[in-house]
Amino acid sequence: MTVRSIDAARHLCERSGWLISNLKLQKILYLADLNFVGQGFGRLVDEDFEAWDYGPVLPSIYRRCKAFGAKPIPNIFWGTTGIGGTDEAEMLDLAWGNLRHLTAGQLVSKTHSTNGAWARRYAPGLRHNPIPTDDMIDEYRAARGTAA
Repeated sequence: MTVRSIDAARHLCERSGWLISNLKLQKILYLADLNFVGQGFGRLVDEDFEAWDYGPVLPSIYRRCKAFGAKPIPNIFWGTTGIGGTDEAEMLDLAWGNLRHLTAGQLVSKTHSTNGAWARRYAPGLRHNPIPTDDMIDEYRAARGTAA
């Protein structure tokens, strides 16, 4: 089952103790979705990531959180649904546990792999450039050295 992007974002922000920045949120959401889809569970979130200058971005989450810049995002997720107890929440929790110690810059480096889905779709300054699910699956497989 896929969850709404806003519900996934709220889950990660809450998990961080409301200390996560927009950039770090975007990267952890992407890496969680990449692993979820790569493991054959389908998409974690209901929105396509786009290839922006600083890596994969969920546009709706970016717009909601951009006013906070590099500061922590407070609870601005009105009307969201809790996703606790779902496979998606479990993947988000795993991603947070594995990646929380990394800086936003280190996470940007992780999502900018030369042969990754973002690099395939990125064009400087261009927005509204979706990253297809198949590209994410290919990135996941390449990172693990498995063939299609």
